[in-house]
Amino acid sequence: MEKKTFSEKFDAFMMKDTTFILLVMGAAAAIFAGTYMFITLGTGAFNDLSIVAMLKDGMDGGDYAAAAGFAAGFLIARVLEGPLVGLMDIGGTLQTGVGIGIPALFLSMGWEFPFSNFFVALFVGAVIGLVMGGVIILIRKLVPDGVAVGGTSIMMGAGNAIGRYLAPLIVVAATQYNVYAGIGSIVGAAIFYKWGKEMTGGAILGAMILGGIFL
Repeated sequence: MEKKTFSEKFDAFMMKDTTFILLVMGAAAAIFAGTYMFITLGTGAFNDLSIVAMLKDGMDGGDYAAAAGFAAGFLIARVLEGPLVGLMDIGGTLQTGVGIGIPALFLSMGWEFPFSNFFVALFVGAVIGLVMGGVIILIRKLVPDGVAVGGTSIMMGAGNAIGRYLAPLIVVAATQYNVYAGIGSIVGAAIFYKWGKEMTGGAILGAMILGGIFL
């Protein structure tokens, strides 16, 4: 029996349904905790300023209806769309839905426990991610093979083919920020290129890791 290489084992692990759910849980936990930080400290939300402003309006004594309705609509649409088109839109599903819609819904109902502290927010976000990931996998399993809606394979990432050409711009921007982020982006892009993946993701991750360590 031929022994699999580390790369083959890693690819097999990443293609598992359970791995997808774990990734969604981690992302949802981080984004929900980011919203907790915004509510308590005024910074940390993972979203556009215009969408965050909807949540802030409710926090300032206004109405949470706009934030809850707008973002929850994005969440439902993207969860249903993901298994069908083969793409999970992180911006619409997680950043907007989990980061703005669900917190606005909780706050509108007076549920303050999810925002009682950072670790509770992480846990609540992870539970939300578990439910979302499970629903997406369930829909994927129920969709018959061969349905002409773009495939049923799940893929996470930028839904725009032009994104693959952004790596050099990210390297330049990271280098302008500081030398460590620049080095990290170059190394990350090189690793992803050698790995056969999109260089843009490697450049972003490398810049974040080294930039965060040597900030």
